[in-house]
Amino acid sequence: MITFENITKKYNRKTVIDDFSLNIEAGQLVVFIGPSGCGKTTLLKMINRLIHPSSGKIFVDGKDISKIDPIELRRNIGYVIQNTGLFPHMSIKENLELIPKLKGEDPEAIEKKTVELLELVGLNPEEYMHRFPKELSGGQQQRVGVARAFSTNSDIILMDEPFSALDPVTRSSLQEELFNMQKELNKTIIFVTHDMDEAYKIADKICLLKDGNILQYDTPENILKNPASEFVESFIGKRRVWNNPEVLKAADIMISNPVKVTPKRNVLQAIEIMKENKVDSLMVTDRQSTLLGLVTLKNIKLQERTSLIDDVMEQNVFAVSEDDNLIEVLKIMNEHKIGYLPVVNSGNKLTGLITRSSILSALSSQLLDLEVAF
Repeated sequence: MITFENITKKYNRKTVIDDFSLNIEAGQLVVFIGPSGCGKTTLLKMINRLIHPSSGKIFVDGKDISKIDPIELRRNIGYVIQNTGLFPHMSIKENLELIPKLKGEDPEAIEKKTVELLELVGLNPEEYMHRFPKELSGGQQQRVGVARAFSTNSDIILMDEPFSALDPVTRSSLQEELFNMQKELNKTIIFVTHDMDEAYKIADKICLLKDGNILQYDTPENILKNPASEFVESFIGKRRVWNNPEVLKAADIMISNPVKVTPKRNVLQAIEIMKENKVDSLMVTDRQSTLLGLVTLKNIKLQERTSLIDDVMEQNVFAVSEDDNLIEVLKIMNEHKIGYLPVVNSGNKLTGLITRSSILSALSSQLLDLEVAF
């Protein structure tokens, strides 16, 4: 969708972007983040040609943007900045409809979209359509700014620290609105911020920059769990995993090789297998590892020793996928008062087992890493 190819930017003798190459896939929300002066806003403004690279090329859908008329290019790219950039002498309706009208879109379709966009950003069209920017709060103005960026019907939205001047409650609300809009409308969004918590909350991928270079480009989860360098670890904060427990997935906290039996085993055999492996539960699977049920020592010790596991196992077993996070896992355990939670893949094949002990072990490991780091 957007490709940076060997981009360099120099101001006099100072290099602010150094041989930068990156490919951003369509429909993703990518956050540029890094220390002040790292080049994140410069890169953003290059996409709509507000800033020109000293060398290198940028492609949008395979087209070299240097060969596209800049006015035409900008009309097809949404742009949101910190102070909204709304025209004060125009009503909210006029602000939202300006670019679509300049592009010659159907008037009826424009009006319909204006209503839809205001609803999407949580503003009642009847109440706000004919107001002027000065009659709105800062948070409401920023919502209109986001709506206007989406009004261009373009596939690309550029956002330069749009929420940084807002109070925490309004900011959190707008982050949620943006996340939902992006998923619903499937736009490609490049978002500049200096706030790592904001990046984690909204990003599909994070591009962490320093001195015009990419230090790490990855998903929020991978950056949290596997920082590429000491600087990245320092920048994101050593306690970040603890502050964001949702990044710990079931695959990170499960026992990878849980003890299992087939349903054709009897109770006596199952108890002996538990003793041998020093466990008090067994997963029941077929030969292809498809999860069938669960037996615990507490539930089978009073059963006839010759009874088959097939007849005494618990079949209505709650399970989670490898991608479910720690918060979801704990919620299921607490709601249903269970201490065992099988982990399965998309084909319902058993891949692991989560117990309260395995959770504590994973968290203890995180704490140990933290103590070693300090």
